[in-house]
Amino acid sequence: MKKYIVLLLVCFGALYLPAQEETSKPAEEFYSTNTIEEVNIFFLEENWQYLMDTLRKNGNRWLIGNVEINGTKYKNVGVQFAESHAFQPGEKRNSLVVKLNLVDRVQNHLGYQTLHFSSAKRDPSMIREVLGFEIARSYFPSPKANYAKVNINGDFYGLLVNIENVDNKFLEENFGESGGTLVKADPDLYPDAPSTCKVNVYSSLVHEDNVRCYFYNYKLKSEYGWDELMRLTDILNNKPDDIEKILNVDQTLWMLAFNNVLVNLSSYSGKISENFFLYQDNSGRFSPVIWDLNLAFGSFKNTGSGSDLNLQTSTNMSPLLHEKNLSKPLISKLLSNPTYKKMYLSHMRSITHDWFVSGKYLERAEELQRLIQVPVSNDNNKFYNWDEFQRSLISTVGKRSKIPGIAELMKERARYLKKEKVISVFPPKFLSQEVQRRERLSNKEVKSFKILAEMSKYTKKVDVFYRFEGETSFSQATMLDDGKSSDGKKGDGMFGVEIEPKNGSTAIEYYLRGENASLMSFDPPNYFFELHKMSLGQLN
Repeated sequence: MKKYIVLLLVCFGALYLPAQEETSKPAEEFYSTNTIEEVNIFFLEENWQYLMDTLRKNGNRWLIGNVEINGTKYKNVGVQFAESHAFQPGEKRNSLVVKLNLVDRVQNHLGYQTLHFSSAKRDPSMIREVLGFEIARSYFPSPKANYAKVNINGDFYGLLVNIENVDNKFLEENFGESGGTLVKADPDLYPDAPSTCKVNVYSSLVHEDNVRCYFYNYKLKSEYGWDELMRLTDILNNKPDDIEKILNVDQTLWMLAFNNVLVNLSSYSGKISENFFLYQDNSGRFSPVIWDLNLAFGSFKNTGSGSDLNLQTSTNMSPLLHEKNLSKPLISKLLSNPTYKKMYLSHMRSITHDWFVSGKYLERAEELQRLIQVPVSNDNNKFYNWDEFQRSLISTVGKRSKIPGIAELMKERARYLKKEKVISVFPPKFLSQEVQRRERLSNKEVKSFKILAEMSKYTKKVDVFYRFEGETSFSQATMLDDGKSSDGKKGDGMFGVEIEPKNGSTAIEYYLRGENASLMSFDPPNYFFELHKMSLGQLN
């Protein structure tokens, strides 16, 4: 009977708007942090909210309607309240998911087929997700986010956060393909799991021998992948020396460093290890992708050990949280490796200094609040009043949940982390880098890539990570300060290495990693998105 009702809704929905209209707006602008999108949703049913409550409570079912996005119209789309811990039947403003291709399988808006609109519950500032994702995208692949004014049947539903879906389009843009295993960490808090399953491990990547145990803590978003996920947990927990074969360790360390600096505990680093995806690309390695930053900046306070953190303990949360916690193997197993630990602490230092010691985060926070102040003031369904919105950067809001002001928390957290011994030292500095060219007037053609890097004092080691055209994975080579590799003097701070092209390659992409006794640095700093490039033609 329920299926019959849904099919009727599809048929009625076809009576509405004209066919999809083309738009020339660039796809990336749909998530530009400097714009607010206009979204109008239309249902035939006046009691749409009751119907969507019912459909959500009875599973992942859709109410069929039509939608207009920045003037472009789409017919027969699916709309539902998002599945999350924040969903409440009868709530005046629940988060929404809009599936443009539910009926017309190719229908999309600028290439996007599924849209997520977050209600920003537990965020009086309305900026935690937009600012948090912007910071994350400075360092590693993460969803885009901005704002949308959403109307339903002509009434203003609210200003919501418009978050890019982790789907084929996201995967293609960030990994170059989308055919691999995609898993979401989404633990069932009250599982009816087999007695042989471990309890209270949630989505922490603890290994289980029974594949059914994984069904309660992860959602498979691809057609296959349970065996691959089990293999990942097996290697992580039982053969950690082989972890780079199946896990993008560096991207994982960036995510963990991000969670710690921003006190983002509704994540792997918190009690139930939630709100991240794992994608296995065609290299065979899983990469994590963060998700749902509504509770970042200390809005969720439980680490899984003891009572909730308060403002002071959030400020002083250890950068090595869970280092010895075997129930958090993604942290404890990786940080037991001295190189990975140094990388993790270096990433923490970068985020801390780039955004928080510098005050850049507060400047962006104030810009975002200025952008949205008018629609926030007009939003009668908002969870917090105008005074709480205005105070949300500088003071705690709420008597029970006590959501800290973002600047109230992060000013002191930056001060604490800046002085913390494990990240207070200076990392090595790249003074210059180049690929050696053919000497002037020389008739000797350059046939290899001789990479040179001048480093600051006390640099112990420099590595180059490189790949040739057509390759997706990087090879690693150690650069030497031996006077031969750099054509200089031993110990002069000039490191070098010569890399021979293979398989007829004539161009190289690379980034550098320098290391001293305590920390690392990278060149370019945003090496996930920008690489040094050189061709033999340029060198000659």
